[in-house]
Order: sequence, then C-alpha cells, then structure tokens
Amino acid sequence: MTKRARWILALVLLLAVAAAVVALRRGSTQTAASAARAASAPTPAIELAAGDVATAAMAELSSLLQVSGGLKASRSALVKAKVAAELTELTVREGDRVAAGQLIGRLDATEFRWRLRQAEDQAAAAQAQLDIAKRTLANNQALVAQGFISRNALDTSESSAAGAAASLQAARAAAELARKAVADSEVRAPIAGLVAQRLAQPGERVPVDGRIVEIVDLSRIELEAAVAPEDVLGLRIGQAARVQVDGLAEELPARVLRINPAAAAGTRSVMAYIELAPGAAAAGLRQGLFARATIELQRRSALVVPASALRVDQARPQLLVVEGGLARQRAVRTGARGEVLIDGRPEAAVEILEGVAPGATVLRGTVGTLRDGTPVTLARVATATAAAPAAAGPAASAAR
Repeated sequence: MTKRARWILALVLLLAVAAAVVALRRGSTQTAASAARAASAPTPAIELAAGDVATAAMAELSSLLQVSGGLKASRSALVKAKVAAELTELTVREGDRVAAGQLIGRLDATEFRWRLRQAEDQAAAAQAQLDIAKRTLANNQALVAQGFISRNALDTSESSAAGAAASLQAARAAAELARKAVADSEVRAPIAGLVAQRLAQPGERVPVDGRIVEIVDLSRIELEAAVAPEDVLGLRIGQAARVQVDGLAEELPARVLRINPAAAAGTRSVMAYIELAPGAAAAGLRQGLFARATIELQRRSALVVPASALRVDQARPQLLVVEGGLARQRAVRTGARGEVLIDGRPEAAVEILEGVAPGATVLRGTVGTLRDGTPVTLARVATATAAAPAAAGPAASAAR
C-alpha cells in the first residue's frame, strides 16, 4: 500500500469516529430531554376501590383473651354396678337416648333373691320369738301381782322380750338390705341424655363400682380451657365470650361459667369453664371436640383503625393518610390490638394513641406501597370512606 493510500484510509477512519461521537451526543441529548419531559409530566392519580380506605374513629375497644380446649357436657354420669354380679342384659348402645330412671340393663339377681328370702324367713322367726316373749311377759306380770313368782323372774321375762324385739329389728334390717341388693341388680339411667360409651357387655361379671355405660347430657355444653397464670387475674365469672369450633362456620356465643380456684401442679395454669349458649346442642356439637374461645376481659373507648392499614416496614409504625387528594405518610404510636365489627363481621383493628386525628381517611394495605405525596382519587368511594369503625358502630375488640 502506498503512502497516499494509507493517509486516505486514516482520514476515512477519523471521519467515521467523529460521526459516531456526534450520533452518541445527539442520542444522549434526546434521552435527557425525554427524561426531563417525563419528570415534568404530572403523576397520574391512583383510583381507590371502596375497600381500600377506612376512617379513624372512636370505638369501644375490648381487651380479649384467647384460650382453647375441648368441649364437654355440663352433666354426665358413669353408670356403675352397685353389686358384684354377672351382667345379663344391656339394652342400650352408643348414641341411644335415655330418660332419667329408665331401665337399661340387669345384673344376675338370683343370689340376692335367695338372700332376701332368707332374711325374710329370719324376720318371721324373730317375730314369732317376740310374740312368745310378749305372752310370757304378760303371764309373769299377772303372777307377780298374785305373788306366785319373784320379781327377778319378771325382770328376766322383760329382758327376753326386749331381746326378741331387737332380734326382730335386726332381721327386718337384714331383709331390707337384701331387698335393696335385689333392686340394685337393675341398671337404671341416673340422668337423661345420650349414651356415650358402652363399657361392659352381657355375660361379663361386673365388680362393685364396675363401669357399665357413660351418659352425657348435651343440652348444656362447656369448653374446658387452661388459662395461663398471667391471664387469670383479668378473668371473671360472667364475662362474654365467642367460641369457634373446628368444622363449624359460625362462632357461638358463650360466657365464663366457672373458674377453678386451684392451679395445676405442673403447668400452674388454671382451668376455666366457658358455657356455650343453649342453642349449641342444635349445632350438632359433641363432647371432646376442639374449640377456641375469645373472652372479652374489659371494654373502653379508643381511637382505632383497621390493622391492615398499619405499615411496619419502617422504624416506626406508619399510616397512609389521604390529605388534599394526596397520600401522606404519618408516623403513629399504637396501643392495643383487636377487632372492629364492620357490616356485622369482625375485622382486626389497632388502637392509635397519637399521630392521626379522629375522622382521618387512611389507606388499607390492599393499595400496596405508595410514595409520600402520591395523588389518589376517592371518586368511587365517596359514600364508603367510613368503611372502618365509624360504619361498624362502637364495637371493637383488642386481643392480648
């Protein structure tokens, strides 16, 4: 290649580099201009749905206690054998309904009937001995009056008559005991209810106090729950509660019925008994089902917002408040947590001690993350801004 050709090639390369630099500068200028126009353009307002907003309002705040345990019938009975004998008949099985005093089985009473007959015969013999002693006493009394026998003979007759009377009373008592044993051979239901367990079968020899059947009365059902020592002090008889049973869609009303005065030796927990409303039996509840109860310990007025509106992604809890069509972040100080009734259904709520005023419109967590100053519009929720405690009425609950 000649020297002239090399110079021409270098010039061409230089011109190409210069053209590329100019093109890059023009692209950067256009990108900067586009970014400037985008930055200067107004941010579009975010349109909120009815469920995205709530109103901070004063409501009745209840301190709650959560407990759990098993359901049990308020009244139950274990039917046991009163005498030791063979079970000859048992007419009920699990699930059968029985009435109080109903005959549900029999024990072999052959031995007890013979003992009764023996005791009755002994009582009859004692009655005959007493009659003889009485006649002898009457004769001796007449003879003493006529002076034919001594006073000592009369005293002996009186003692014999008294002994015969005592023997008759003992024989009659033995007969009554034997009669009771015959009656105890009949197995009867002590309460009305349903047979929960059949613990013995015909043909078995049942000892004294041997279990035969268990009967439960499901007309009244209780929740037996263990309460931690630190929560017992706030528990009172008569406090309202709500019980949620596994498998049942709706909560059932209840109240604290009894509180055990002694703590368990191992766990130091205290057993509380929560009585369900009388309609619980109609819901098909059974003894032994697992349930959870929410007990209302106390109630007071407080400023609350839905718990979903509280944001905890920063050092201090935050609320997004709508002011002048913009979403503004407000740091708040919270108190107790609980629930608020909205349209008759409970929703988690939190007490606000400072940071927002009553009546402030707050955004729920359903709107997602918004920057401070983001424009929002409430056009579609003009009639639903009070979807929180104000619309629900003064009913809130705070869980411990």
